[in-house]
Amino acid sequence: MDIYEVIKKRRSVRSYRSNPISNEVLMRILDTARFAPSSRNSQEYKLIVVKDPGKIEEISKAAFGINFIKEAPIVIAGVSLNPNEVMENNVPSYPVNVAIILDHITLLAVAEDLGSCWITSFNQEEMKEILNVPEEYKIVALLTLGMPYDDAAVKTRKKLGEIVCFESFKDKD
Repeated sequence: MDIYEVIKKRRSVRSYRSNPISNEVLMRILDTARFAPSSRNSQEYKLIVVKDPGKIEEISKAAFGINFIKEAPIVIAGVSLNPNEVMENNVPSYPVNVAIILDHITLLAVAEDLGSCWITSFNQEEMKEILNVPEEYKIVALLTLGMPYDDAAVKTRKKLGEIVCFESFKDKD
C-alpha cells in the first residue's frame, strides 16, 4: 500500500477485535515512528505502551469511561518531557512534537492492517498516577491500537478549497 492510500485509509477505530498484535509488528511500528520530526530534533517525549488488560481498564476509567479503550489490545500514551518549551513562533512545542509521532503511528498502523484512535479526553492527574508519569511531565494524548472490528466507513472531509489558501489567508468568498 503506498503512502497516499495509507493516509486516505486511516480512520478513527472505536471497535477492536480481540486479536493480539505481535511484538514484531509493534516494534516495527515503534521503531519506524521514532524517525518522526520534532522541534529542534529534541524528541523530548516518551511513549508508554500498555498491553496489560487490567491497566487498560484503569486507563478507560480515567478516560471518563470510554468503553472501546478496553477492547484495544494496546494503548499508547504520548508523554511530553518538556511541557514548558515554546518554539520561536510563540507556540508550545510539546503538543506538536507528541502529535507528530502519534500521527506517524496511526499511519504505520494502517500499513500493518491495524487501526487506532486518538484520545484526549482523560483526567491528566489520574492518568499520570496509573502510568507512573512524574508530575513535571504532561500526557498529551492516548492512542488505542488494534485490529479493527469492522471495515472502514467512508470518511467525510471538507473540500480542498475550504482548507487551502494560496499566497495569503483568505476567508470564505
